[in-house]
Amino acid sequence: MYFLGIDLGSSSIKLAVLDGDSGKAIANTTVPDHEMQMHAPKSGWAEQDPQLWWKYICDGIKKLKAGGVAVDRIQAVGISYQMHGLVLTDENLNVLRPSIIWCDSRAAPIGSEIYTEKGTAFFQDRVLQSPGNFTASKLKWVQNNEPELFKSVAYMMLPGDYIAAKFSGVAQISKSGLSEAALWNFKKQSLATEVLEAMELPKDVIPEIVDNFGIQAQIDSTLAEELGLSKDVKITYRAGDQPNNALSLNVTQPGEIATTAGTSAVIYSVTDQDAFDAENRVNTFLHVNNKVMQKRNGVLLCINGSGILYQWLRKILSTEQEQLISYEYLNKLASQVDAGSDGLLFYPFGNGVERIFNNKKSSSGIDNLNFNRHETAHLVRAACEGIVFAMNYGFEVMQTIGAGGSLVKATHANLFLSPVFRDIFVNTTQTSLELYNTNGAEGAARGAAFGFGYYSSLNEANQSLQLISTQEPNAQLTESYKAYYQNWKNNIQILE
Repeated sequence: MYFLGIDLGSSSIKLAVLDGDSGKAIANTTVPDHEMQMHAPKSGWAEQDPQLWWKYICDGIKKLKAGGVAVDRIQAVGISYQMHGLVLTDENLNVLRPSIIWCDSRAAPIGSEIYTEKGTAFFQDRVLQSPGNFTASKLKWVQNNEPELFKSVAYMMLPGDYIAAKFSGVAQISKSGLSEAALWNFKKQSLATEVLEAMELPKDVIPEIVDNFGIQAQIDSTLAEELGLSKDVKITYRAGDQPNNALSLNVTQPGEIATTAGTSAVIYSVTDQDAFDAENRVNTFLHVNNKVMQKRNGVLLCINGSGILYQWLRKILSTEQEQLISYEYLNKLASQVDAGSDGLLFYPFGNGVERIFNNKKSSSGIDNLNFNRHETAHLVRAACEGIVFAMNYGFEVMQTIGAGGSLVKATHANLFLSPVFRDIFVNTTQTSLELYNTNGAEGAARGAAFGFGYYSSLNEANQSLQLISTQEPNAQLTESYKAYYQNWKNNIQILE
């Protein structure tokens, strides 16, 4: 049996086909053939067109078929998606406006206002955090600012829910998805109706609630014929990209930690407690394997400016946009400079408000630049150090609420392809790093197989994971990076 995994990111969409018997991917593809753009009609906004996501996914399935994959053998689909985005549709699943995606800052003041009005205890006793800039606040922004459009809203969904609905024709949302939206009551283990009422949001826009795993819906027969899929294909798994990244690394038990550095940088720690940060600098969501009698939450640290900073560097350092320099070249440049970047400091806070500053803005850019000493390689190395330093800033917060650890797992992808970045990471965070040969799409495919019932446990679903390497901190470098990090930390400026 084959299983399809889809990883809907901000820059691209990855698809993987898993052979259930071998437990290995037989095909991987990425669409489109260029990096997807975020549209910013106003400062602090970030939007994408859900209809384009769907087009690219259909293109990806056709690409797999054209490449010789017997897509008619696919039994189930698993979907990983960029978290916290808002997709609004009418009752026929027609998209009403562009998706307000994860790094859009416009709704942060709304979340802060209702949090102050209702009080810390009201939210942290129920959803473990402020509604901040999460999906519920984005929904409220549309209600306040686009009232005529809001009248046509039948369903509020997250990006992966929309993709599942396009496959099946059925609007649904997962329990973990509701926790991403700040709409899951952790104590009652149900929809946080009190939060909807406090924000004066209608309950009827919440679609059918489903578990992360299981037979959620069946593919539309007409669509199946168009794509060359079996009419019996089931949707059996959905999760936000960071819980899914943890799943793809078999990070499912308390104390286990996953990290990634794609468009944003994330550290994600599994706990069996309803842990939360009183200042809302890190956030808690339901993990994919949470059950009524088995509490599994994920404490998530997110830094918005990570791979997107590397993407920005790539663009501005390329003489011609049609012939962009490679990320491998950037990694090579970074390796030419010693640790500490000769005093150059880079603050990667240029992609929306940051949760580690409680959704306030912080200075972004470069400090201590010396025109006579610093060259391009210093800029790239300082950017890598700045991203890791920002991650460590949040990791310190995680440790204070019991969500730390000494072993971190990552996929061999994005910034973790860079030996320099990995070196900075282990010596700044003082953790051991295990690298695995997997990706989010393959994780979603394994999730689909488990949700379908092909595997009896997540451990069995992940038994084919391949460890590439393990890296330990270096005592001398660790001491050096303590000083570099502290200097960087001392120079952070909160703007508002």
